[in-house]
Amino acid sequence: MATMTLFSASDRRIASAIAQLTYCNPFRPRRIELERAALGGAYVDASPPWNTRGDVIEDHPNVVRLLEKARALAEQIGSALRSGTRGSDEDLRLYEDVVVFVLYHAWRHRFDGDEGRPQGRKASRRRVEFFDAFNRDVAQRLVIPGLTLSTANEIPHLFACYYQVARAFHSIFRCVIGGSEPTWRFRAAVWESVFTHDLRRYRRVLYARMADFVTLITGPSGSGKELAARAVGLSRYVPFDETGKCFAEDVASSFYPLNLSALSPSLIESELFGHRRGAFTGAGADTVGWLETCPALGTIFLDEIGELDALIQVKLLRVLQSRSFNRMGETIERRFRGKLVVATNRDLGAAMRSGSVREDFYYRLCSDIIEVPSLHERLAADPEELGTLLHFIATRLLPGEAEALASEAREYILEHLGEDYPWPGNVRELEQCVSNVLVRKSYRVTASSRAKLDDDGELLALMRRGDLTADELLCRYCAMAYERSGSLEETARRLDIDRRTVRAKVKRNADAAMRNP
Repeated sequence: MATMTLFSASDRRIASAIAQLTYCNPFRPRRIELERAALGGAYVDASPPWNTRGDVIEDHPNVVRLLEKARALAEQIGSALRSGTRGSDEDLRLYEDVVVFVLYHAWRHRFDGDEGRPQGRKASRRRVEFFDAFNRDVAQRLVIPGLTLSTANEIPHLFACYYQVARAFHSIFRCVIGGSEPTWRFRAAVWESVFTHDLRRYRRVLYARMADFVTLITGPSGSGKELAARAVGLSRYVPFDETGKCFAEDVASSFYPLNLSALSPSLIESELFGHRRGAFTGAGADTVGWLETCPALGTIFLDEIGELDALIQVKLLRVLQSRSFNRMGETIERRFRGKLVVATNRDLGAAMRSGSVREDFYYRLCSDIIEVPSLHERLAADPEELGTLLHFIATRLLPGEAEALASEAREYILEHLGEDYPWPGNVRELEQCVSNVLVRKSYRVTASSRAKLDDDGELLALMRRGDLTADELLCRYCAMAYERSGSLEETARRLDIDRRTVRAKVKRNADAAMRNP
């Protein structure tokens, strides 16, 4: 049978764009570029684009039009294939990709509802009744006599991938609010932590391997690191059992957060690794730790990983290297099967250079890094993001009067804190500000935040007036850099001056502060 070209030149352009956007990161500008390429003159300009906004646009005009074009192409090419026409391997791959796009949008609403979302350990074995209809739909489009289309042979896997994509899309939008450039970049980074930059390869092989990669989340306190960790943990791949018509696990009940800075080293070790009866005073029974409790599809989140004691770093390093560990007080080797997500507000590079974080431990943590932007960065890029965040916070605090509360909080902030207030406590501080405005119609900046603002403001004022000598300015600047880095070595590296000079300038600034309190 002769091979023919299945697509016209214009149809090939549309199909190629649809195939690429099916597997691209939906939160990057490339997604919009591909929508524009596929729709041509039918593309509807929107500012800002839907994928940078802080809310989910379910039926955006461009997505609707893309689906119409994709359906028409799938019907046209599918009919030609069923009638005996055969195309090149490239044509068949394009057809499969277009069908994958059509199928996802045809069924995504079912995954959003309770029917497609297991809830609780027992409910995770609940039958998903619409799988049979989904199976028939896939077979009708992809099972063609005389042809082998790979997707037709992996329908349960495709079903599980669709469930994961829908879950990840909504989890990320729920966890990362706002539309500024730092925010959508943050959103895109979380997506890549779940699926990597190559969704095709992820679907082929990586879906079962992502637990092998530790996710490190960095950023200032209060910026949303745990929200990012939850989005990653709640978006993991869950296999679908075709025979039982149910998902293997409910990831929503398998996320285990642990704030290391709130626990003593001995308690951290017991909580993570478990212990044997009699391992230490008060250990009256065998105890299972989180590393053992966590199922294969679960996620352990360790916040403030930079505060971890050196001895526990060594023990956790073994888990990172070989996924094996022992309970305290025993020699039986056990396996960690889940995924590890860690977070810190410290500069781990500086901590490694100062010796508080082991070098081998650091390099086991940094295979996948998400950097969370500060609230100040987000508002500097887009001041209107303040209104978006205020509305989101107000909706959680006072659903029936969110608009009024958000407006009241915004007026208070602009009048009493000013448009340029840097929010040193980040989103957490903004939440407390809204709560204070709701209760007392006032917000008192904390002493530590005020001290930081006063110090920075005083230095800026002195510089503007020209009241500092060059040496005084360098002393103040070295002291500020040292306060932020926490290390003389790191300060010297950042400022490109000798470590001994940094020490001398920091000491001279401290002496001057003592003389002039």
